[in-house]
Amino acid sequence: MAKIIAGVGSSHVPAIGAALDNNRTEEPYWKRVFSGFVKSQEWMEKTKPDVAIVVYNDHASAFSVDLIPTFALGCAAEFPPADEGWGPRPVPVVQGHPALAAHIAQSVILDEFDLTIVNKMEVDHGLTVPLNLLCGKRNPDEKWPFPVIPLAVNVVMYPPPTGHRCYMLGKAIKKAVESFPDDLNVVIFGTGGLSHQISGPRAGLINSKWDKAFLDNLSKDPVKLTKIPHIDYMREAGAEGIEMVMWLIMRGALENKVDEVYRFYTVPASNTAVGHIILENAKRGSARKAKRAPTKVRRAAARTKVDRVRS
Repeated sequence: MAKIIAGVGSSHVPAIGAALDNNRTEEPYWKRVFSGFVKSQEWMEKTKPDVAIVVYNDHASAFSVDLIPTFALGCAAEFPPADEGWGPRPVPVVQGHPALAAHIAQSVILDEFDLTIVNKMEVDHGLTVPLNLLCGKRNPDEKWPFPVIPLAVNVVMYPPPTGHRCYMLGKAIKKAVESFPDDLNVVIFGTGGLSHQISGPRAGLINSKWDKAFLDNLSKDPVKLTKIPHIDYMREAGAEGIEMVMWLIMRGALENKVDEVYRFYTVPASNTAVGHIILENAKRGSARKAKRAPTKVRRAAARTKVDRVRS
């Protein structure tokens, strides 16, 4: 049986990809950013997932104002890097997992989430930058270390999905993955954000207090986050802060209780707050042990009481 073992939240700032592609990672400005993902790459190398589901938003590469799916699932065998105006990024073609993707589509649609099934799609920095941050730099003739199932979410054109809808989609994806017969370990990414606004009078807005509270609740109280309305994201985190709802798909696909393995936060990177978190499903064995402990204490107390009576 397949299972989702962990979730990764990561910003997908395009300038991060440009810094990587142009060998600027050791410059003081960018080294501060990339150093925050060193432990994450070590974690990914140790975890070695069989598949990754990457939740991201397309930036007018695969879709446009002519076609705006709310949720689009990539079911193809491969996804080439998109040309975002200055040529495709020099990264490997993303290999898909059509069998698992088709299974997720069937399960989720029958659970009444209307996905758009995409059998041909190019992927942009929204997906490739987080892969770089967690897997390191890859040349075009190399391969990513695992196949990827892209899930593109509309957070560009109004109306985007609510945080609650995203969270519940994550739960439906969890159910779908767990009903897939192959023995696969899956990691799910939630990308985008954190707080930023790229245009208008508030361009450059960053709200660190809001971002850190979001990360706190992502671990401890995700249901609280599902109640945040769109207007609050835009007011507190900037117009592009709405991307944060995609992290709730990742969180919904995990167990209710998670262990926060790692967190990184820095500002700014190209006028954006860079956020990152790794969550693993809480170890069930330790939870059962914790529940048994009080029973042992009660039994010991009962034995002591009996010994006292006998004496």
